[in-house]
This record gives sequence, C-alpha cells and structure tokens, in this order.
Amino acid sequence: MDYLLLKTLHVLSATVLFGTGLGTAFHMWVTHRRGDVRAIAVTAANVVQADFLFTTPAGIVQPVSGFAMMWLAGFDPLAPWLVASYALYALAGLCWLPVVAIQLRVARIAQRADRDGVALPAGYHAAMRAWFWLGWPAFLGLIAVFWLMVAKPALW
Repeated sequence: MDYLLLKTLHVLSATVLFGTGLGTAFHMWVTHRRGDVRAIAVTAANVVQADFLFTTPAGIVQPVSGFAMMWLAGFDPLAPWLVASYALYALAGLCWLPVVAIQLRVARIAQRADRDGVALPAGYHAAMRAWFWLGWPAFLGLIAVFWLMVAKPALW
C-alpha cells in the first residue's frame, strides 16, 4: 500500500478516534449533569453505539496503519518516541475498555430507572465517577500520542 494513502487513513482514523471520544464524552457528561433520567438512558445507549460503530474500528486501524507506516518508512520500532506512543496508546485502551463496560451498565441502570419512574441509584453515580476519572488518562494519553507522532522527539 502507498505510504501517503496509509498516512491519510492513519490521520483520518486518529481524527475519528479522538473526535468521537471527545464528542461522546462531552454529550454523556452534559446529559449526566442535567439529571434527566430518560435523556441519560438514550444518550448512554447512543454513546455505546458510537463506540461500536466508530471508536472501535478507528482504534483497530490506528495500530495497524501505524505499524505499516513504520515498516514502510523504515523507522526503528524501538525508537523512544514510538515506545512512548505504544505505552500511551495502551494506557488509553486500558482505560477505554472499562469505560465501555461502564457505559453499558449506566445505560441499563438509566433505562431501568426510567421504566420504573424512579431516581437514579447510588450505583449509577458511582459508575459515572469511575467513567469520569478513567476518561482523563485516556484523553491526555491520546493528546500526548498526537504530539509524539507529529514531533517525533528524541526522548532518551
């Protein structure tokens, strides 16, 4: 495959990965803060669907296209900026996997509360706190990966 085409695919998938993550996180958080149980149920279900349709494929394309570009360009796979990128991408992924499980749980809890006409239980609020705090390392990690990919600094 042509390097320029691969790089375009890599940049587009990075944009989808980061943009979908940021957009869905914003929507989920704002809806959560408003406290409308029905809106929370719908939003959480939509966020899970967006993760399935956009985030997951982009998250798979990123390392595949990245390794292919590394090989085509002749980069040392153990170059410090690449090793740091691997670690930060893995950190983001390790935070994202439980976030998806939390989003599924939140959607179920909110759907049940909406159906039964009751307030959201303490378990919902605990799940949202975990969701919030797991999002930060993933978000900051991906920003750092963007910088590493662009700057390719000599780290050590």
